[in-house]
Amino acid sequence: MGKKRKQTEALEPKAEPSPPPSRPPRTLTGWKDGAVQDPDEGGDNTFFRNKEKVLVTCSRRINYRYRHLMLNLVSLLPHCKKDSKVESKESKGSTLNELVELRSCSSCLFFECRKQKDLYLWMVKSPGGPSIKFLVNAVHTMEELKLTGNHLKGSRPILSFSTNFEESAHWKLVKEMLTQVFGTPKGHRKSKPFHDHVFVFSVVDDHVWFRNYQISVPHNETDKVDKGGLDKMTLIEVGPRFCLNPIKIFGGSFGGPTLYENPFYVSPNQIRALEKKKKASKYATKVKAKTRRKMHEMENALVPDEFADMWKED
Repeated sequence: MGKKRKQTEALEPKAEPSPPPSRPPRTLTGWKDGAVQDPDEGGDNTFFRNKEKVLVTCSRRINYRYRHLMLNLVSLLPHCKKDSKVESKESKGSTLNELVELRSCSSCLFFECRKQKDLYLWMVKSPGGPSIKFLVNAVHTMEELKLTGNHLKGSRPILSFSTNFEESAHWKLVKEMLTQVFGTPKGHRKSKPFHDHVFVFSVVDDHVWFRNYQISVPHNETDKVDKGGLDKMTLIEVGPRFCLNPIKIFGGSFGGPTLYENPFYVSPNQIRALEKKKKASKYATKVKAKTRRKMHEMENALVPDEFADMWKED
């Protein structure tokens, strides 16, 4: 008997592959797909999770006080990543943007030190911007202050802003940037799920002043605070302290079109030049006084005294 032929099955037509899903829009706080929804509630929309990560780095030849300030901020921000120093050149923007992308971050705090005297802070949202350039003044680190406040490392802060941030558009943008950079995302793996300190940002004389306070709550049974009772809670300062003077706001990352420029900003180089002129003017007045004195002595010569040699011994 011959071999039976295999029954050939009819080839089914292959289904065309479905197109890939569209890329969700990216907001300032991360990728957002659908509306914000509580994870406990059911629904088709996915829950938006804040995946904000901040890259903290500095330039070479930075002063030790400014380096300690950067380390203080690194200890206060559990969602940040510290990187090695970057050369402060004109091409630092492209270098830092590439570094932010390699470290999977969405924001950057770059401490740029010039002449080992002046500290500039770049607060940047990468890669689309915006970016703000500050001049940092009145720096006091935790090691210098030695304050009594102390809070748990990695706990989430409460952000407090003064009412001045709502007065103009550029202050609203600064407030939004500070909120996203200094606000620890909920559920971050390095953060603690409670609040025990406050970051205070205040606008005084067109400067942003930063303070960090511990929320002190009595734990005795007699003085135990009820839920919602704030009478017995106190604030104890922890540190550090610094002041931010906004210089420019750019539309891109480390550059781009200028959205705002501070008309009252005076660079530290101009201030030092004025101080040198004042010192030079003091020296010039002394030289003029000496020349006037010599001219006066020449014009009003003293008459020789006839009794000057009377008591000299021969």
